Amino acid sequence: MGRIAISAADVRAAGEGGRLELPAGAVVTPLAREVAGDLGVTLVEAAPATGLRPSQAPAAPVVPALPQAPCPSAGPAADAVEARVRAIVASLLGAGTAPVPSAPSLPARPVVLARASEAPLAPFGYPGPEPGQDVRTADVVTSADGAPMAAGYMTLTKGSFPWTLTYDEVQVVLEGELRIGTPDGERVGRPGDVLYVPRGSRITFGTPGWAKFVYVTFPADWEENLR
Repeated sequence: MGRIAISAADVRAAGEGGRLELPAGAVVTPLAREVAGDLGVTLVEAAPATGLRPSQAPAAPVVPALPQAPCPSAGPAADAVEARVRAIVASLLGAGTAPVPSAPSLPARPVVLARASEAPLAPFGYPGPEPGQDVRTADVVTSADGAPMAAGYMTLTKGSFPWTLTYDEVQVVLEGELRIGTPDGERVGRPGDVLYVPRGSRITFGTPGWAKFVYVTFPADWEENLR
């Protein structure tokens, strides 16, 4: 005659915090012991032939609880299915704790400080300004600094001239009044104002008297596209 197998279903039938007396020689499946630990069911094994009292029987090990999957039917076969489901869930949960590789660090580059008083402006090196109009520039941040963009100062006296941008540019007005002529109207910037001129724009730079502004271009080597 085979030994009696105690399944997880038998343990659940005892109810949470209950007590299940095991027949002599009964075999408790690993999952049944796990469920007993989860539900706090006390497994009381029959005393062996040596005369040991039930209280001297080894206590059932308490196994940490795992997410339970529904058991379609009772018995060892159902226990095997449930154990497999638990293993899959535990594997999926563990996959979420894998360390995420850190992004490679970028090489450190020094901070560039440009002072207006230390940036002498030179005559604008391109044709376009009206006769008698004085246009001057000074580049203070370039690709030589390892920067992806460039920056500098520009001043204008009364007048205007056409310009086509093959790059993106932001202008921050410092002094006077900067007028950017566009096909859909004129944009007027005064001290503290910021203007953005996108790549491909055909505009005019102008002022009714005087203007000084900071320009920031992207990419840094914007002059390469003019040649």
